[in-house]
Parts: sequence; C-alpha cells; structure tokens
Amino acid sequence: YIEIPHNIIEKLKSKDNVLAIHIQNTAGNQWLDAGLVTLDPSMNNVDIKKAKQTNVELNANQTKYTFDCDNVTLTATFTSPLLLDDLDLMSRPISYLSVKVKSKDKKTHQTKLYVGASSNIAVYTSEQEVVATKYSQNNLNILKTGTVEQPVLQKKSDDMRVDWGYFYLSAPNTSQHYISDANSALLPFVSNNKVDTKTEVTGKNLFLNTITNLGSVDTKETETILMLGYDEVYSINYFGSKLKPWFKKDGTSFNKALAIAADDYQNIIKRVQKFDAKIYEDCLNAGGKKYADLCILAYRQAIAAHTLVESPGGEILFLSKENNSGGFINTVDVTYPSAPLFLIYNPDLLKGMLNGIFYYSEKSGKWSKPYPTHDLGVYPIATGHIYGEDMPVEEAGNMIILTAAIAHQEGNAEYAKKHWKTLTTWANYLTKEGFDPGNQLCTDDFAGHLARNSNLSVKAIMGIASYAKLAGMLGEKEVERKYTSISKKLAKDWKKIASDGDHYSLAFEAEGTWSQKYNLVWDDILDLNIFSKSIIKKEIKYYLTKQNKYGLPLDSRKTYTKSDWIIWTATLAENESDFKAFIDPLWKYANETPDRSPISDFHETTNGKRVNFKARSVVGGYFIKLLKVRNK
Repeated sequence: YIEIPHNIIEKLKSKDNVLAIHIQNTAGNQWLDAGLVTLDPSMNNVDIKKAKQTNVELNANQTKYTFDCDNVTLTATFTSPLLLDDLDLMSRPISYLSVKVKSKDKKTHQTKLYVGASSNIAVYTSEQEVVATKYSQNNLNILKTGTVEQPVLQKKSDDMRVDWGYFYLSAPNTSQHYISDANSALLPFVSNNKVDTKTEVTGKNLFLNTITNLGSVDTKETETILMLGYDEVYSINYFGSKLKPWFKKDGTSFNKALAIAADDYQNIIKRVQKFDAKIYEDCLNAGGKKYADLCILAYRQAIAAHTLVESPGGEILFLSKENNSGGFINTVDVTYPSAPLFLIYNPDLLKGMLNGIFYYSEKSGKWSKPYPTHDLGVYPIATGHIYGEDMPVEEAGNMIILTAAIAHQEGNAEYAKKHWKTLTTWANYLTKEGFDPGNQLCTDDFAGHLARNSNLSVKAIMGIASYAKLAGMLGEKEVERKYTSISKKLAKDWKKIASDGDHYSLAFEAEGTWSQKYNLVWDDILDLNIFSKSIIKKEIKYYLTKQNKYGLPLDSRKTYTKSDWIIWTATLAENESDFKAFIDPLWKYANETPDRSPISDFHETTNGKRVNFKARSVVGGYFIKLLKVRNK
C-alpha cells in the first residue's frame, strides 16, 4: 500500500484527488501499488485509501491492472515487447508503463499522477550506496540511478541482483521529476510544493519520482506513457571478452534507445497486441483454454531468463541463467526443455543457445571429452564448465536432438553441417554408452543418481535417430541407414527390457517402478518413427491412473513433479481428452499454488506448493504441444 509518513501529512495543502503508483524491487520482484489520497480542504481529515484492484489481464507481452480509485478508474499497463522475430526490439531492455485515467461519475476531476521507483532496483543489497541523476533529453525527462561502486561483471551467483549498470525512469517532458529519499518521496506531490531541483544525489534507498498533471479528467481516458529501462553496460564475460548487450553492439547509447522506444511506441504497441492475440489463438486451438493460459503465463519468463549478445566471432549467443537452481550459464539441460518456444518463433535463438556449447568443444581448447559440457560457468561469467559433475548421456542427447529440431524447422541441415565432426563424436558416444546408462545424473538430478534410467535411454536412442535424420538431410545416405538401424534395434531392445506389465519401468528391470517417458515426444515431432506406438498408448493409459490433485508425479519415487515434463508427456497423448486430463490439474496448480513467486517448474502434486526452482526458462517447454501441432 502507499505509506505516507507523518511529516508529509503535516504539510498537506491540496484539495485535489491524486493517484500514486509505486514501483519497488523486493528480492528481485517488482510490485505495483496504486493509491488514492482524498484531502479535506479544512485539513482536519486526511483520508488515505488503498485503491481497489478490480481486474488484471495477462497477455504474452503485457499485464494490465485496473484499479477503482473512488470516483476515477486507473488502468496501468506494463508492456515488455519481447517479439522474438525482432532481435533489436526484443533485446532492448525498456518496458512501457501506460497509465490511463477516466471519470466514473461523469464529473470532471482535477487529477495528478505520481510514479516513484526505488533505487533498490539497481543494487544487490539495500546497504549499497547509489548515485541518482536527473536530466532532460530528446523531449524526455529522465531519472537514472546505479551503484557508486559499479562492479561490472565482478560477481557471479544464483540468487543475486545485478549491481552494475543503471536503472532509468523516463517520462514526457511535461512531467516534473525529482530525486528524494524514501520518507520524502511523495511530499512535493501531495503538498503542491516545488520539486527538489538537485540534479544529482548520492545516498542509500533513494527514490526516482515523477509527477504528471493530468488536468481535467472526464469520461474520456487521459493517458500518459512512462518507460522503465536497465542498461547493464556489459552483460557477459565470454571466455575473457566483455560483451555488450545486443542492442548496444553497434554503438547505440541508452539515451538513444530511450528516444527510439518513445518515438516508436504506437507502432510497437500495435505489433504487440497483434502478436499477443495470435499466440493466444494458436495455443487455444492447439490445446484448449487452460493450455493457452499456461503458455501465456510462461512466455515472458522463458525469454527473460536469457541475455542476448554477439560473440567476438559474430555469432548469436542467447545465454540462459539457471535461475534458482545454481545460477549456471548456458546450461544444456535447461536449454533442452525451453527449446520449443524458440523453435516455433525464431530458431536462430536456439542456435544462440547451442553456439557457446559447440565453441567450448571445438575452439576453446578447454573441453575435449566425447560428450558436451553441462554449462559454461556461473552467470554472467561464461569462461568454462563449473558444475560438479558431468551428465554425459543427457547432454549429448540434448545437443543432437536440438540440432535436428533446428534442421526440421528450417528444412535444411546447414547448421548441423558446420558442427558435423562434433555431432559425430557425440553420436558415437551415445551408440556406445547411451542405451543402458551407468550410474550418472540426468536433467532430473534433484532426484539423485540413477543407473539404467529408462527415460535417459530413450533420450540416447532419440539422439542417435536424430543424428541419422541429419545425415540424411546432408545426403549421407549410408550414415543415415547405419544409425537409423542402430536406433531401431535399440528401441526394440528397450521395449523388452523396460517392460513391467501394464507400463514401462523407471529403470531397466526395476519392477514396480514407473516414470514419465517425456523424451519420446521427439519421435513424432521429428518424424523419426523409431519406437512402437503401442508403448506410448500403454504409458498414457497408465499415467492417467497415477495423477494427484495438482498433476502427474515425475516418477514412482516421490509425489513431486516437473510441470514442463508433464506437458511433454501430455503431448504424447493421441486424443484431446487425454491431453486435457493432464493439463487440467497443472492449470489448477498454477491457479491455486500458495507461493507468491514466478511460476515454479518443480512443485508438489499433493498440495500445489513449490518444492524448489522459480523463474526458470524451462517453462518455454510448455509450447511443445503447439510445436507438435504446427509440425503436422
């Protein structure tokens, strides 16, 4: 809520209605508050109310909040234009805040709008000293803040906020803008006093404030546009090279980026609204309303957990941060589940996830093992593998399958051709070691080591078959025949050794166990046709008997689950009713979970609580059903 300190209340002089929005960083999350202050002219009564939120509308690139503010209605729309086919726009770290106000009672009201943003957005801890400045440029009033220290690319960790670079709050040049401490942030706004004229302030817990006089507001909406931005200066240490954000790679300054964003606002909003309507319609047609809701919820999260930069060699690098599960950068088994979203809307971004891994094996001189690395370090330092243990079959299968998926989407295997020697090494490793895996980790490493993991074996077989597909697309017909034959033989052997009556086991010859065989989804999507369709029919029928209130458990060991894998498993279903039977409990989890955090992909199916993980890019995997439908 809006908290107005006593020293401000003492100085209240206005009799107008005023509206306030407060933006603050709280442990990495931004919260939006709106409040109404109604002032009695006699000053004997100050009525401070919290505005009532009456609606929230979530779209792929926008969130719209509607508030009832006594005799006026306020609508605040946040837009982050993450359009995947426009890399310059997608990578520009500027979001819009549109505030519209209109009268509810058909009367005219003199109205002012206050927006305040905490400097804590730009720090790791609130004890860090910041400097804040104000200036005007390109018809914009701009407020800027960042740490005094500016430790650029000097820290790496998981649960850590960036404390280098600068946060910007930009408003039209008709607004008043000023810097304050937290206790006096609202003072000029509610008292009609002149704003502080200081152009630079150093301290802790400062506020960036703007006041916009909206004038006489009636039943016609009055709108003002603000912009929120963050300039990291440098984003990534890539094997010793400091890389700028993509939008700055050609020398664009942040002030210029703000000007471009302001000038192109109307066009961008039209594009965003068109895209948001189309993506929802596509997901709705692919899997129904609840599936579409989940995809829209996941869209921005999946993209935002990456940064886009250009390598010293001119390649796209779209590097993930493994949020809330180690902080690793460019983790292969995080890329794998997130891939469907990017395969649909821009396969070049998936190449940007694979390029660094190929570079590490081929050119860095730091990795010579016959399978891919797990990661390139801890975000934002990509200087080499740091995870405690390799995932040989997991990562080899992931890289080959995803390379084949790119080829399938683009209709050619030119990307694979550039890395053919490396892909061959990995395929041969899977042929030798992948079918009956040893006691090693897979992407579900939180569940511990597991020897003879049958789902991991499926991934190895899919990897070998994907390599065969690529060989065929490159005209290597003999290689295609060889590896197709190998994968089909292994699939037949798998069916025998994994069989456990009415389903297939968690691990080979482990009777009475089961697991989601989500890796089978590529057999259909990539037209590999390696496994018998009877396997999938049997598994789906069995899974439907194992569901809990909030979803299908990952396997027979625990009742927790992974929401991305549930949707992959659901996508195996041959009919719509079975698919929705898996989606309904998952939607219920997203709607009813008691945890107030970005959606977790790791939750308990009995009570809907988050077990671990949040804000991870893997939710891009929710789009796998849409990917399958589009490929038919």
